[in-house]
Amino acid sequence: MKTQSVRVIFPSPGLAALEEFPMPVISRPTDVLIENEYSIVSAGTELACRAGLESWAPLPFSPGYGSVGRVLAFGDEVKNLSVGQRVLSFGRHAKHILGEFVVVPVPDGLDPVKVTFARMAAVSMAASRASDAELGDFVAVIGLGLVGNLSAQLFGLAGCEVIGIDPSVRRREQALACGIPHVIAPGPEMKAQVAAITEGRMCAAVIEATGLSSVAIESAPQLAARFGEIVLLGSPRAPHVADVTPFLSGLHLCNAETTVKGALEWRYPLLADPAGFCKHSIENNVQQLLRMMSHGKLNTDPLLTHLVSPADCHSVYEGLANQKDLYTGVVFDWSKV
Repeated sequence: MKTQSVRVIFPSPGLAALEEFPMPVISRPTDVLIENEYSIVSAGTELACRAGLESWAPLPFSPGYGSVGRVLAFGDEVKNLSVGQRVLSFGRHAKHILGEFVVVPVPDGLDPVKVTFARMAAVSMAASRASDAELGDFVAVIGLGLVGNLSAQLFGLAGCEVIGIDPSVRRREQALACGIPHVIAPGPEMKAQVAAITEGRMCAAVIEATGLSSVAIESAPQLAARFGEIVLLGSPRAPHVADVTPFLSGLHLCNAETTVKGALEWRYPLLADPAGFCKHSIENNVQQLLRMMSHGKLNTDPLLTHLVSPADCHSVYEGLANQKDLYTGVVFDWSKV
């Protein structure tokens, strides 16, 4: 029986490495022991952790956001799983984990690499859940990284006409390849371009998916329709100094009826409410996303830029930090360690 496993660790600010650690063991009746096949990197959260910016993740810290693997064993109170079953978990970057927060069975026939993107789509779904945008509305998404791209796709699936905005040519190309109908670059002509696409109606919802870049702060109110909304899907991780006058002036002078909302996936309970008093849960969101994937409704192929061994973790995080055009979707392959 194995006594050691291996995981990614952030030993100190700016570093990432692979290390051995004691094999996890089941100690609680709700535990699920999983041997991971793949895990996806969440660039924003994990780079913030690697930099030592998250108070809840003091260094050294073992990162991770979502993983797909096979069930090895489980506690007495686990009823819906079987040994050998493939599951998606909110698990860490490790060969073996105890399933954390949510463990959802993966439908048969789904590519496990693609399934890892459902974890990031669960973050994106918070925007469409929080938004009042409806069938036929125009929606602008500022920032076309993983979270922004998947958010744009989800709004499209809800019947909205989506405009993706990003300075990166490559990310705009990825968005087009994912089926997002309109992509533009930020700049002086952006408002006029959005007005042309919407025939002057502007956007019922503007989704900020960059973590509050200066582009989003200055332009979001200008892109919103009257009685529209600005949904903050991202937020700064480090101290953020910016001139908020354009944003506030835009709200006050140009579009006083605009609503500003925050959208965080953790606004919902973890597990589904069997009594039905709470309509949404993170567990339900993930299950719905996997059903969408089963029907080919989420396009993740253009988003996978790196499928790598966890042994390459330091270079991967360096790429995510310094070569954002090249590193979009990074998935660790745990069969390589």
